[in-house]
Amino acid sequence: MSTEPPPGSGQQPPEDDPFRKRPSPGQEAGSPYDTPPGEGEGQGEGEGPGPGPGPGSGSPYDTPPGQGPPGPGSPYDVPPGGQPPPYGGGPYGSGGTPADPLAGMPPLADSGKRTLARIIDMVLVGIVVWLVTLVFRVNELQMSSDRIEVGKGFAQSIIVAVLYVAYDTLLIAKTGQTLGKKWLGMRVANLEDGSTPSTQTSLTRALVLWIPFAFCCACIWTAIAGGWSFFDKPYKQGLHDKAAKTVVVSTG
Repeated sequence: MSTEPPPGSGQQPPEDDPFRKRPSPGQEAGSPYDTPPGEGEGQGEGEGPGPGPGPGSGSPYDTPPGQGPPGPGSPYDVPPGGQPPPYGGGPYGSGGTPADPLAGMPPLADSGKRTLARIIDMVLVGIVVWLVTLVFRVNELQMSSDRIEVGKGFAQSIIVAVLYVAYDTLLIAKTGQTLGKKWLGMRVANLEDGSTPSTQTSLTRALVLWIPFAFCCACIWTAIAGGWSFFDKPYKQGLHDKAAKTVVVSTG
């Protein structure tokens, strides 16, 4: 039976994403009950038991001679449930240990380069925000001797939030890269499998980063959320990455 999604289902097979992690050669997952080549042929019909154990005799689950289960602590131990760890298990490909989510991914991006890419993005979108607010005569705060107009300040915050969230969401969902990240050789990836984040994941990431920026904390929140990657171990995630379960990796 084919495992490909039916036409029109809207789902893309994993192979369509060039950045998705793949198992190492020779580590394709199989059933723990698979019969080794040349040792599972059944006896012909009407054949009686031979004088000794021969090919195809006994249960198909018998362990071949000399191939008994390894001792405790072997790197080939199979965890409960019968499935070997994905992508070779731990960071060095040994089984019997929790799988390292970063196995098979490019190295994590440098936090300093991430900060520079974020500044580039802020400047680019900031120019668009300035032009839009100029056209619509929306200022952060207008004061005169007898009144203070705060409504226009809130309108500008809406524009800031919409433009920054849309910019991050659309570009990250499409390629995993904003312009700043693309120019500096890095991309956003799902921590689970290294693939490009979905629109929903990208939106979650953008909302956590830009809503506080637009309405209350401005650059302070951006510094906290993005600066978290300088201290986070082991995945170097910002607060927005933790909310979306993503990481930023190098592409160069």
